[in-house]
Amino acid sequence: MARKLFGTDGVRGTANAYPMTAEMALMLGAAVGRYFRNEHNGVHRVVIGKDTRLSGYMFENALTAGLTSTGMNALLLGPVPTPAVGLLTPSMRADLGIMISASHNPAEDNGIKFFGPDGFKLSDEVEAEIEKMLETGVRPAQPQNIGRAKRIDDGRFRYQERVKSTLPTGLRLDGIKVVIDCANGAAYRTAPEVLWELGADVVTVGTEPNGLNINADCGSTKPQKAADAVLRHNADVGICLDGDADRIILIDEKGQVADGDQIMGLMASRWAAEDRLKGGALVATVMSNLGLERFLDSQGLRLERTNVGDRYVVEAMRKGGFNLGGEQSGHIVMTDFATTGDGLMAGMQFLAEMVRSGRKASDLANCFEPVPQLLKNVRFGAGAAPLDKDSVKAAIAAAEADLQGKGRLLIRKSGTEPLIRVMAECEDPALLEQVVDGIVDEVQAVA
Repeated sequence: MARKLFGTDGVRGTANAYPMTAEMALMLGAAVGRYFRNEHNGVHRVVIGKDTRLSGYMFENALTAGLTSTGMNALLLGPVPTPAVGLLTPSMRADLGIMISASHNPAEDNGIKFFGPDGFKLSDEVEAEIEKMLETGVRPAQPQNIGRAKRIDDGRFRYQERVKSTLPTGLRLDGIKVVIDCANGAAYRTAPEVLWELGADVVTVGTEPNGLNINADCGSTKPQKAADAVLRHNADVGICLDGDADRIILIDEKGQVADGDQIMGLMASRWAAEDRLKGGALVATVMSNLGLERFLDSQGLRLERTNVGDRYVVEAMRKGGFNLGGEQSGHIVMTDFATTGDGLMAGMQFLAEMVRSGRKASDLANCFEPVPQLLKNVRFGAGAAPLDKDSVKAAIAAAEADLQGKGRLLIRKSGTEPLIRVMAECEDPALLEQVVDGIVDEVQAVA
C-alpha cells in the first residue's frame, strides 16, 4: 500500500501549512491512537517528546487531543532527544512513542515521527495503514474511556543515565576539553550535563533555544561556529548535534570536520577488534563514501548498503542481525544501546576511544581517504516533478555514461524536503563537477 503523507522519517513540512497543521496533527493522533489501541486491551499509553521549535507547543496539544479522544493516556516528556523517545517507549510500557521534530530542518518546519511499542520506528506498511484510517475516519472512545495527559518531569534524566551506561564502568573524561554544539535543540541541557557529569571540561555552543533559532548557523549541518570554538578554546574535540540530537558531526582539535562515515569506520574497526561487531559488517546507505567501503574491505569487513534514511538502516540491521550502522549525515545506530540514531551516544563512543587509546581526535577521525564526492541540492516548487522530465532523464543518462567505470552517481528526491539531491563520486574532480552541474542545471530549468 503506497504512502502519501509519510516521508522517509514521519510526516514533515512547514508549520501551519499542509500537512503540518494542527488539524492534521489532531487527526494523526486519533488515527495512530486507534491503530495501536486495537493491539490489546487494558491501559493504553503514548510517550510524546519534542524539540525546541515554537510550533512544538501547538503540535503537542493537537496530538494529545487526538490521542486522548481514542482512549490513549499521553505522557508528555517535553524537550528531549529523539532517541530518548525510542528508549522510554518500551521502558514505560507504552503502546507507541511520538517525537515532534523536523530534525536538522529550519525552525519554520516541523515533523511528527512515530515509534512502535518496541521503540523502533514504524514500517512503511504500518504507516500506510494509518494513512488509510485517516481516509476512512476514526472511531472515538466512549466518554468514560477518554484518555488523560500527564507531564513526565524526569524523562531526560532517565535518558542521560542510559547514555552514560553505554561507557565502560569507571571511565572518566577528566582532562578532555569538549566543545558541544546542541543546535539550540532538544539536547541543549542533556548533552552538556552528561559530559560534565563524566568529568569533561565543557564549552557550549547552541544551548540557548528561543523557539526560532534551532539549527540556525549551528549544529551538525553548520559546524563552523563549533569549529571556531574548538580553535578559540584550544579544545580536544568538538561534537555537533542536530535539532533532535539523533545526528553527530565531529570536529578534531585542528578544527577539521569528520562526517558519519569516518565515525562509523572507526567504530566498526574498533568493535571488530574487540569481537563486538556482529555479522562482520557495517550497515550504511547508498550515500556513504566509496572510501569507507574500501577501508572496511581492508579490515576484512563488509559494507551493507540500504536506501537513504536511518529507518531503512535499522530495518536492515534487524533483519541481518547487525549491531552497527548509520548514515554519512551523522545518524549512528547502535542497536546494542538504542533503537534509532543517537548523536550523543556516538559521541560518547568516540570520547571513550580517545581515553582508551590516548590518541588525538585528528588521528581517530581520519580512518580513510574519501573518494571525492560532490552533493548539490535543488529545491523545486509545489507540484513539480523534475525527475520525470525528459531533459533531466537525458542529462542523467549522459552523466552515467561519462562516469562509466570511473565513479558513481546517485539522484534522488528527498523524503523530508522539496529537494532533488544530486550526488556523484569520482577520482577526477573536473569530471565530478561536470556531471553534477550538468544535471543540476537541467533540474533547475524545470523546477
